[in-house]
Amino acid sequence: MLHLRLISPPGRTDEVLDALEGCVGVTNIAVLPGTARTPRGDLIFCDVAREAANEVLDRIGWLEQEGSISVEQVDLALSRVAHQAKAEAPGEGDDAVVWAALAQRIAEDLRITWAFLAFMVIATMLAGIGVITNSPILIVGAMVLGPEFGAIAAICFGLLTWRWNLVGRALATLAVGFGIAIAITTACALVARGLGWIDAQALDTGHEEVQFIVKPDRWSFIVALLAGAAGVLSVTAGKSSALVGVFISVTTIPAAGYAAVAVALGNWSELGGSALQLGVNIAGMVVSGTAVLYVQRRIWPQGMRLGSSTGTRPSEGLPG
Repeated sequence: MLHLRLISPPGRTDEVLDALEGCVGVTNIAVLPGTARTPRGDLIFCDVAREAANEVLDRIGWLEQEGSISVEQVDLALSRVAHQAKAEAPGEGDDAVVWAALAQRIAEDLRITWAFLAFMVIATMLAGIGVITNSPILIVGAMVLGPEFGAIAAICFGLLTWRWNLVGRALATLAVGFGIAIAITTACALVARGLGWIDAQALDTGHEEVQFIVKPDRWSFIVALLAGAAGVLSVTAGKSSALVGVFISVTTIPAAGYAAVAVALGNWSELGGSALQLGVNIAGMVVSGTAVLYVQRRIWPQGMRLGSSTGTRPSEGLPG
């Protein structure tokens, strides 16, 4: 269940209530007249089955401009009417995509923040150390830490909705993130080389355990396809635990770390394999992620009314 907290202009509260009562899957409606101060209006509460959320948000979307809409996840609902609302709503909650929530999450993931850059740099440096020490454990740790999937999901969403500016911003986010991470990791590797900790032949022998990073093959693309599909499903269904498995499946961050070390050591023969692995992983995830979103759009057509004038449609709330 989702909990909605709405602020409606006093003169339009009845219109909001009629919309809520006319939607399947809505229950526990309560009104506190004149309670809201900023903005001024009536405070309305209700619970909505997740699978019915798109229709509800579509009908009351105008409140974004004239009032307010807040949505929260309800972890536990002990109510006969709540169970009845979920039973009446079409489909299953885990299969439903709340497109407004997805659009907002994508908008947040596209920002190039200090936290995003810090995670990218730390993950790439861990991958670089894992390459030097031939440690698959460090490679896996770097995979989990990498924050790049948010931008990849944004590319998928942009392709689905034909928003090329969104695709461009997502690609720019990836380029800046990987560029800065590789540059800093390369600088650190050069310092390590200057101190005598590593030498130009450090990647030539004894690194069989991590050679998969620079040797992409047909399985690399298949794994990327599967990971992209699972990643988008985990984002749209709110299953964050599954996203960790996605990170461990693909070698985007390890490829960046390997490339940084190869540049620092002047091992140009390994650089091409790293770049190819990075490209294969991103391309595979974009292809399957976009396909999954398209299927979800077809399953839940009421949730993707791109031409409607609502405040909650996925086309709004996105940067650029």
